[in-house]
Amino acid sequence: MLPGRSTASFLLALLVLSLPASGIAKDEKDPIVVQDPQYGEVLFYFYQEDYFPAIVRTLAAQQEEQLEAHKQEAELLLGGMYLSYGHHLEAADIFERLLADNVSTDVRDRTWFFLGKIWYQRGYLDKAQEALGLIEGELPKNLQREALMLEAQILLDAGDYDAAIALLQKWKGKTEWASYAKFNIGVALVRSGRVAEAQSLLEDLGSLNPFNEELTSLRDKANLALGYALLQDGQPFVAKAPLQRVRLEGPFSNKALLGVGWADAELGNFQRALVPWMELRSRDLLDSAVQESMLAIPYAMAKLDSISQAADHYLNAIEAFYEETNRLDRTISHIESGAMFEEFLNDGPLDSTGWYWRLEELPEGPESRYLFHLLASHEFQEGLKNYRDLSYLHENLDAWQDSVSVYGNMLETRKQAFDIRLPEVEDALARADLDGMVSRKLEFDSRLNNIEQSSDWLALATKSEFEMWGEITGLESTPALRANIPEAAEVRDKISLLKGVLQWELERDFKDRLWRIRRNLDEAGEALVATQRSRRQIDDTIRNEPVFFAELSGRVYGLEPRVEGMKMRVEDSLAAQRRFLQEIAVGELQAQKQRLDVYTVQAQFALAAIYDLAATTAEAGE
Repeated sequence: MLPGRSTASFLLALLVLSLPASGIAKDEKDPIVVQDPQYGEVLFYFYQEDYFPAIVRTLAAQQEEQLEAHKQEAELLLGGMYLSYGHHLEAADIFERLLADNVSTDVRDRTWFFLGKIWYQRGYLDKAQEALGLIEGELPKNLQREALMLEAQILLDAGDYDAAIALLQKWKGKTEWASYAKFNIGVALVRSGRVAEAQSLLEDLGSLNPFNEELTSLRDKANLALGYALLQDGQPFVAKAPLQRVRLEGPFSNKALLGVGWADAELGNFQRALVPWMELRSRDLLDSAVQESMLAIPYAMAKLDSISQAADHYLNAIEAFYEETNRLDRTISHIESGAMFEEFLNDGPLDSTGWYWRLEELPEGPESRYLFHLLASHEFQEGLKNYRDLSYLHENLDAWQDSVSVYGNMLETRKQAFDIRLPEVEDALARADLDGMVSRKLEFDSRLNNIEQSSDWLALATKSEFEMWGEITGLESTPALRANIPEAAEVRDKISLLKGVLQWELERDFKDRLWRIRRNLDEAGEALVATQRSRRQIDDTIRNEPVFFAELSGRVYGLEPRVEGMKMRVEDSLAAQRRFLQEIAVGELQAQKQRLDVYTVQAQFALAAIYDLAATTAEAGE
């Protein structure tokens, strides 16, 4: 027996172990370094415990090779998320591949421990033992104790009691774990027929002073195990004490009351045996101990010569068993119709799937009283989780199918927009004389080079400066200024001064203007190169876009049959899972029916025997 621990808690621990050291904040101030945005999107869903979209995005990003900076971290994280859906084989394959040499021994050992625990819970004892055998170093103390207990439990389940006892006897200390170890040793001793050795261990556990609910339940279980072991060993008087220590309101009280009654009956004290059995009669008839008590009561009354009362109780038992059998038949029909499993889905939205899902409340209906017993079965719980996961997946495929239609509409809209704009673009390209622009640019370069070589400063004059230069040269050629008179000479001097000042300014600004014009020409050349590049891109787009549309059309419209095919596979899996759950549920209820049938036959034979006895007594009296 293992102490109760939250499965979700150790799964979360495993998922955290899957994250790299650089991807886990050491304290609240340390940032999480994410280099690939797709990995950040995966972590967004992961930290919300929404593992299905996280898995989908991880697989999609891996297929597109978008997680190169987080390749190993993403693989480990994917393995942890696979475990959240119970895909332990896929997760183990990832862990075996990546945990061999790439992580510390501490992380690897803890990962194998958690994986072994999951395998044990799913019933893969060999794989669980193999995973525990891969642990090389020392686990933390709390995990070390649990690993030792898990290994012992595997040996117990495999029937290797001596090996389990030898392993558990190494336990040291007086912790809660030590109590569970002592209980498992006692169970192993009882199963191997060594009741006397088990008695002292179970007696100590049955007398302990518990400090929490787990130890209280362990005390009850130890007392119950010891009581029945002593009963089977032919010690009814000694068996009464541990059975009477079991709580009357605990989960083991029914079996304890039944055992106390049989202990008194074995001692021949049928009057005292009736006390616990009469208490059981008022409890839930689904419990096998309650059903057995309904036969034990008239048996004890017959032993006390209360024949009439015994007959009445046998009749009551037969009637109760008959009614319960009818309810079981109706429930079996309801289960076989498949309606019950749809009620599990309809009573709560599919907002959580995988390992973490827990049933909050049972569906309403007459069959609900039987579901408590079904849900106590780990196999049924896991099957129900898988059924919900498949339903969730089917809903996602429905949503994806709708998205495919949306993508198809978007693609058609884009194709239509392309067809409308293409003639306008082609007309604009036809009007754009890029070759002429290039020729003009080259011509400007040549003219500027000639201006630079000849230092033609006048060629770079502005319009106003050029007009002023023309006016000055025009004045120089005026005939009146050629006269040999002082006034003409004075005007000629002024004109020469103006011309010299203007020439000086033009020569002074020549290099600066030359540099600016050359810079503008260079920029124009760069713009022309960019324009030519854009033109080639536009030409490539015009040529390739129809091909791109054809590829997209193939992908988008090819998704519809793929999604439909996946839906069909999921529907087949849903049907198979429904049949599997029906087999479990119906098998459990059929087992209850068979037990009721056996008890009914026993009650009928006992009642017939009472009637025969009464008839024989009456004949003898006559």
